[in-house]
Amino acid sequence: MDESPTPQVVKSPEQWRAQLGDFAYHVLREAGTERPFTGEYTDTTTAGVYSCRACGAELFRSDEKFSSHCGWPSFFAPLAEDRVRYLSDESIPGRPRVEVRCSSCDSHLGHVFEGEGYDTPTDLRYCINSVCLVLEPTATDGQ
Repeated sequence: MDESPTPQVVKSPEQWRAQLGDFAYHVLREAGTERPFTGEYTDTTTAGVYSCRACGAELFRSDEKFSSHCGWPSFFAPLAEDRVRYLSDESIPGRPRVEVRCSSCDSHLGHVFEGEGYDTPTDLRYCINSVCLVLEPTATDGQ
């Protein structure tokens, strides 16, 4: 697991809440979660880059997104390993997990799971809350 590096983007709870709104603040800053199958990007197939809603750091590419049918957007890898950090999450007794946070602002994004048998290049599923992301579609000819 990661040590706690100093985030590059630091704001007070009041500043974060004013920027994000109540629900996004709860998920990003208090490690909440959105209900399954309710997020904006759960089934999105648009090509582009997914950035952190809190600070704008680029985190995932659509090329790494796959359909896991779990209720949240799933990726098999981050854009680069230094974009996210990992924390041990023992909040559910008997079910240890690995929390994924934005390296830039230390916002909660979701969790990463290993060994679930998906047909992807890695053995990982980054299960990320839609409310934590902003998709910047890739420009195509004619736009």
